[in-house]
Amino acid sequence: MPRTPIDIAIPALTGKRAVVTGASDGMGLGMARRLAAAGAEVVMPVRNPRKGEAAISAIRTAVPGAQLSLRGLDLSSLESVAALGDTLRGEGRPIHILINNAGVMRPPNRQLTADGFEVQFGTNHLGHFALVGRLLPLLRAGRARVTSQVSVAARRGAINWDDLNWERGYHVMRAYAQSKIAFGLFGLELERRSQAHGWGITSNLSHPGVAPTSLLAARPELGRGRDTPYIRLIRALSARGVLLGTAETAALPALMAATAPDAAPGALYGPSGPGNLGGPPAEQRMYAPLRSAEEAQRVWRVSEELTKTAFPSA
Repeated sequence: MPRTPIDIAIPALTGKRAVVTGASDGMGLGMARRLAAAGAEVVMPVRNPRKGEAAISAIRTAVPGAQLSLRGLDLSSLESVAALGDTLRGEGRPIHILINNAGVMRPPNRQLTADGFEVQFGTNHLGHFALVGRLLPLLRAGRARVTSQVSVAARRGAINWDDLNWERGYHVMRAYAQSKIAFGLFGLELERRSQAHGWGITSNLSHPGVAPTSLLAARPELGRGRDTPYIRLIRALSARGVLLGTAETAALPALMAATAPDAAPGALYGPSGPGNLGGPPAEQRMYAPLRSAEEAQRVWRVSEELTKTAFPSA
């Protein structure tokens, strides 16, 4: 079935500095390319320098003259997060756009980060939480828009408050949903606190629907030596234009949330097709697990404690 082209206009971003996590492949690579094409200077924090260099080469082939630079970042290590924060604060340049895009999904067994957290919770949520805390002075200086990438998995599920680290009865998909629910609650609480304390930051959420990205592909660093059957099915459906998006269209909700002049603070953007799995990006009804301000405040407090990250009260 022929696929109807889907795209959005990106406003001119000349003079803006954008940071995109997970920009070395898939959706993140597409986001970095589109931001660079709009004139932004794009900082690409990556775990794998070789993949990062290949990504920069690919973007510069498509966008001659693109302003791009690599920084090291492993979101599963709070030491690495702190080092990136130190580096960027040392450069002293305001950040105008931050897209918290990187993530991991469905490791073949329960794994821990360098700091002892369940790897999905530690990487998808806690690593980004600490990163925003470290970069807060630069985000405030740039009156930044912060867009945090959640998932359709956050539509249902809950925070496992009795066992955040999933030491008992590990369930990989419930743990993944928890990581994205916590991350979404954080993104919404960031907006509330910015408004309350005058930080000048706006924060919203996006999700990519379902598309053939690297999340479920072979990931040797997670102990997954081959593609999952699920990603093979996703690729087949996406290639036929059935319900799902592509890596390119899956990047559009985050780009809309991060750059559209009328993108709303505290809103959720995702594909608008059946089941919100694919289709043009649009604002969507907030997922039920993300609607509680009390849960968001609790996530914030616990995340500060776990990551030893202190946000200012003003």
